[in-house]
Amino acid sequence: MADHVKHFHGVWPHGLKGLVSATATLIFFFFLVVIAALLNWMDIKTSFGQAILTSPSAGIHHDRIEYPLNCSNVHNLTQTCPDDYPSVFEPEESTTEACPDYFRWIHQDLKQWKSSGITEDMIERGIPSADSRLVIVDGNAYVEKYRPGFQTRGAFTIWGILQLLRLYPGRVPDLDLLFFSGDRPQIMKRDYKRPNATSPPPVFHYCGEKAALDIVFPDWTFWGWAEVNIPPWEQMLRAIKKGMEKVKWENRQPYAYWKGNPRVSADRIDLLKCNLSDKNDWNVRVYKKDWRKEIGQGFQNSKLEDQCTHRYKIYVEGAAWSVSEKYILACNSMTLMVKPRYYDFFSRTMVPMRHYWPIRRRNKCRDLKFAVEWGNNHTREAQTIGKAGSKYIEEMLAMRNVYDYMFHLLNEYSKLLKFKPTIPPKAQRVCAETAACSEKGLWKEFMVQSMVKSPSDKLPCTLPAPYEPRAIQASLDAEVKITKQVETWGTEYWKKRNDKKQ
Repeated sequence: MADHVKHFHGVWPHGLKGLVSATATLIFFFFLVVIAALLNWMDIKTSFGQAILTSPSAGIHHDRIEYPLNCSNVHNLTQTCPDDYPSVFEPEESTTEACPDYFRWIHQDLKQWKSSGITEDMIERGIPSADSRLVIVDGNAYVEKYRPGFQTRGAFTIWGILQLLRLYPGRVPDLDLLFFSGDRPQIMKRDYKRPNATSPPPVFHYCGEKAALDIVFPDWTFWGWAEVNIPPWEQMLRAIKKGMEKVKWENRQPYAYWKGNPRVSADRIDLLKCNLSDKNDWNVRVYKKDWRKEIGQGFQNSKLEDQCTHRYKIYVEGAAWSVSEKYILACNSMTLMVKPRYYDFFSRTMVPMRHYWPIRRRNKCRDLKFAVEWGNNHTREAQTIGKAGSKYIEEMLAMRNVYDYMFHLLNEYSKLLKFKPTIPPKAQRVCAETAACSEKGLWKEFMVQSMVKSPSDKLPCTLPAPYEPRAIQASLDAEVKITKQVETWGTEYWKKRNDKKQ
C-alpha cells in the first residue's frame, strides 16, 4: 500500500491542487473518448482517414449504401421484388454536365410524332412489329411479351432499363413503349406515305436507316452477350484496352483484319474475296468464325481482347448494323469502315478520316488495299485516326453516357404520350431480382457484373438542343465530300499502278 501511495503522490503532487489537476485530466480523457465514439458513429472521414465533425448540409460525399441482388424473396416458387430500394432520387451534386453531341439525334428520332403526339391506338397498331411491350408506372416496370426474340437480346435489354431505374429512382417518367429485338428496322417510311395512311407506330429498336422510322436504342451487349461469352461493356472495354497494350501499333501486322460470321450478309461474303490467295494479296486477312465450334472450344479463339494485333481492322455490317462496331473501333487500330447502310445511337456524329477510313461496298478489295498502303506510308496519320476512333468509343460510350442517353430518350418520348400509361392485364412486373435470380451461368454472372447497386450521386447530363436542319445537311455534305476525296486518292493510286504495268 505504501508503494502505491508513493506512486500516486509522484503523479499528483501537492495535495488538493494535485487532485483537481488529476480530475481535470480524467474529464479531458473522457471527453476524447466520447468524441471518438461520436465520430465512429457518424462515420465521417477526411481523405487522410481521420474523423472530423461536419454538417450533413456541407456537401461532403457520403458512402453510398449498396443494394446487391436479393434472391431470398421467394414465395410459391416465384421471385418477388424487394421494397427496400430507394424510390426517390437524391443526388449529392446539383450541377450537371452537357451531354455528348450525339444526344441531339434523340430529337430527330422522335420528330415524326412531335406534332401529332403518340396515342394508345398507335401503340396497339405497332404490336405486330414488336417482340414486347414495356410499361413504367410509378417507377416500376412491367413487361408483356408477344413473341420470343433472338437469344436473350430482349431479356438483357430489359435488364438495362431496370438498371436505369435503379440509377435514377423515381426520375424515369410513366411510359408505354414497344420494342423489337431483331436485326432490321421494322417501321418503313414508305408504308406511311400512301394516301389515307395511318400514323406510324413508335417502335424502339437497336438500329435505324434513312428509309425507316425505328427509334434507336442502345443494344443489349452493353450488359453482356452470354451466348458468345462477351461480357458487359465496361468489363469488355477494360479487357480490350489491356489487350491492345500487348502489341504496339508499329509492331502490329501491317494488314487489314476481320473475323466474324460471313454468312449473315452479302457484303461479308463479298469480303471473303479480298482474303489472301495464290492470285492476289489485297493486304487483307479474313478469318471465318464458326460459333458452334467456338462454343465447343470454350471461346478460346474468339476473345475480342486478343484481336488487336493488326494495324487496321475492318467493320462490315451483318444482317443489319453489327454490335461489333464498338469493339472494332476500341482497338486503337485504324478502322476501315465499309460504307454502312444502318446506324446505331452513337455513330451518327463520327467523321470519316477523323475516326475511321471509308471503304466503298462495291470496290472493297481495291479500296482496302489502297487504305493499307496509304496507312503503311503515312503511319503517323494512320495511328492518329485509330487513336481518335478508340478515344471516341471510350469517352462517348462510357456507361454513364449510355444510361443518360436512355434516360433522355425515354423522358422525351414520354412527353409525346397523349394518354396515361396503365399496366396491361397480361404484363408482369419485372425488377433486378425477377430478371436475374432464376438465371444461371454466364447469364446470371453478366447480370450481376452489370448491375447498378446504388442510385447515382449526380444528375443526368443536360440534353442539348436539336440539330438545325441546315446543320444536319452540312454534316452529310461534309461526309460525302471527304469520302469522295478518299475515293479520288484511290482512283489515282490504281491508275499509277496500272501505268507502271504497261
